Amino acid sequence: MQPKAHSWIEGLAPYKAGKAKVDGVENPVKLSANESTYGPSPKALEAYQKEAVSLHRYPDPASSELSYAIARVHNLDARRILCGAGSDEILTLLIHSFAGPEDEIIHSQYGFAVYPIQAQAVGARSIAVPNKDWAADVDGILAAVTARTKLVFIDNPNNPTGAYVPWAEIKRLHAGLPAHVILVLDAAYGECADAEDYQAGEALVEAFDNVIMTRTFSKLYALAALRVGWAYGSEAILDPLHRVRMPFNVNTAAQAAALAAVDDQEHLKKAVFYNKKWREILTAELVAMGLNVVPSQTNFLLVEFPEGTAENVYEYLMKNGYILRYLPGQGLPNHIRLTIGSEQENNSVIALIKECMNGSGYE
Repeated sequence: MQPKAHSWIEGLAPYKAGKAKVDGVENPVKLSANESTYGPSPKALEAYQKEAVSLHRYPDPASSELSYAIARVHNLDARRILCGAGSDEILTLLIHSFAGPEDEIIHSQYGFAVYPIQAQAVGARSIAVPNKDWAADVDGILAAVTARTKLVFIDNPNNPTGAYVPWAEIKRLHAGLPAHVILVLDAAYGECADAEDYQAGEALVEAFDNVIMTRTFSKLYALAALRVGWAYGSEAILDPLHRVRMPFNVNTAAQAAALAAVDDQEHLKKAVFYNKKWREILTAELVAMGLNVVPSQTNFLLVEFPEGTAENVYEYLMKNGYILRYLPGQGLPNHIRLTIGSEQENNSVIALIKECMNGSGYE
């Protein structure tokens, strides 16, 4: 006899991160993982380095100072904040705490892959609702709710499409959910969004016990390597998460860097401005080539190529040292996701796409 995992773990495909290497190419340009090329606050780097002398000490298990800093900047109740090893950990804790065999979770068809992976990990069933205009379909989600539904995940703005659901539609979605169903507003790209009718979710969290908002320092705060995220929710949701999370889940250096980053809002404003500027420039350049680009509220663009050409463009870019995210595994065989890079990287990748579309990549 050999050790045997739960039956629902068999066949579970692990999460696949964006590629970081290309055979035969030294120092390729990675535009596949939605990382911030603008970089972290210098104050965050300094705070991180200072923690080298205290590596023998355990971290603050409650991430107290970081929680209060987040609350201060966002005008929130610090008691409702939970910090995690990236927002991924918090999303995972939610599923493991509130769902199990024969339960259901709902998410968009084109959505963050962690939702169905972790649902399967606990034996729950994940229901993928087709997107509407590339964002979550409120009516489709409400129609999919059953007595077994435990959580509804809305990544808003959406990954991998970049689209978003207006605030009025988020409120309509919540109003249509049973009180026992938790609405998870995954705002990993919240700092990128500038649409007037977008909100990340704080107001609903404060008004209702069955809503939680998750955020991350991995995107425009540019601390992806440190894995720091946070959530804002009711005691009814947070209490079970605190009971099952690891006691020292956010390391000391990560807490210090995130604290300095959240206090440096001027740096964040510059990153937001840079991101918006190049999001608009890249969109215009790609549209001028005759390509379809999903209007984005993130730090990436989802680009549709003519039938049967996306893989060729992807391989051409790889050959030239540029790694983007080709998405056939998510049901998007004609699409490539492009992360906004540095000015030089952005100009170069546009030039390479033009070369390929003009025939150079087909020789």
